[in-house]
Amino acid sequence: MSSWQIAAWLMLGGSTLLLFMGMPVALTFLGVNIVGAVLYMGGEPGLVQLVRNSVSSVAAFALTPIPLFVLMGEILFHTGLALKVIEGVERLIVRVPGRLAVVAVVAGTVFSAISGSTIATTAMLGSLMLPVMLARGYHPTIATGPIMAIGAVDMLIPPSALTVLLGSLSGISISKLLLGGVMPGILLSVAFVAWIIVRVRISPHLAPADTEVEQHHGWARWHLLFAYVLPTLSIFGVVVGALAAGWATPTECAALGAFATMLLAALYRVLRWEAVLKALKGTAGISGMILFIILGATTFAQILSFSGASSGLVQFITGHGLSANQILIGMMLLLIFLGIFVDQVSMMMITLPIFMPIVNTLGIDPVWFGVLFLICMQLGLLLPPHGLLLMTMRGVAPPSVTMGHIFMAVTPYVVMSLLLLAAVFMVPGIATWLPGWMG
Repeated sequence: MSSWQIAAWLMLGGSTLLLFMGMPVALTFLGVNIVGAVLYMGGEPGLVQLVRNSVSSVAAFALTPIPLFVLMGEILFHTGLALKVIEGVERLIVRVPGRLAVVAVVAGTVFSAISGSTIATTAMLGSLMLPVMLARGYHPTIATGPIMAIGAVDMLIPPSALTVLLGSLSGISISKLLLGGVMPGILLSVAFVAWIIVRVRISPHLAPADTEVEQHHGWARWHLLFAYVLPTLSIFGVVVGALAAGWATPTECAALGAFATMLLAALYRVLRWEAVLKALKGTAGISGMILFIILGATTFAQILSFSGASSGLVQFITGHGLSANQILIGMMLLLIFLGIFVDQVSMMMITLPIFMPIVNTLGIDPVWFGVLFLICMQLGLLLPPHGLLLMTMRGVAPPSVTMGHIFMAVTPYVVMSLLLLAAVFMVPGIATWLPGWMG
């Protein structure tokens, strides 16, 4: 066995084994990095260099959008503006099979456009809408499925903290990656709504008609749309518009979005000190975790490169005469497999140090690859048995909703996500046409 193979088994195999054993992501890569620095970077001098690299990796200006995007969602959640958005969407959607499930998808899509957290979207919709749907006779599978599915779409529609993290770790343009997820995310949301309507029409007992719902007419029906939904969506328009036009960097757009969100909350007189403190506390916790993970991931990739494992693996994979598409399919299958067992951040940390040199060597469009990577990670959120959003739903659902219900509920949405993955693979323009505007 050659030296690069030993290094690859030690670094990649060791980190994967520890993650599968349940060790926290940050501690896993910290431990592996220390061992790697001692063995392949000259002992004590390697450890000193490891510290220097770690500091520089988290001091990068490109990471600034992460806490700002997270802050946007936290402010909307803790001030109650998100609830007004949901109510506004609910008043507009009437006489539709599975109305409340459709409302969950549409409201979740709107919230995805202004929130950087998949878990926050799922937890909020699950806490607010699931009890109402169950009380009105909705079957648990039709009630839980849309909430989990639309939470995963949050990863594709900007702003998304995980998209920024992927761009930072992979070297892909963060601006283009954020824009690349817009069209796939919208297509997936439309597909979810279509499925709910068709499914309930075939089996009406799954979602009884809302006979007791208060009907709003005239201005009362449209008031919340103009008062809350459209102003909130305008933040998304500003962020994406500035990115697409090239007027602002991702960091500037994130700062503008965070400022606009706080200004909006202030105008509605809901920006109370208690809500701000909760939002800042939540943002600090999530951002700190992400930065600690970046610290480990960056140095991990550097040690792999220094040991020769990265170049050895690239030569090994590209030297078997496989086409670029065949190698890309293999990458996606590996990501989907990993998604069954480990979280999205771990997926990035394990695979990107190997995948990105291969992508660059084969001349694959990095934005296209990045969107495919995001869809695979989105699938991982929904895949039984350990999908993060499945666990989130289990945490907010009443005891009457079993894990069997949750697994059955998420299955059609997993199939639709797989179909989207195939569509983006066969028609790259779905992911690249909007970033193409940037030149």
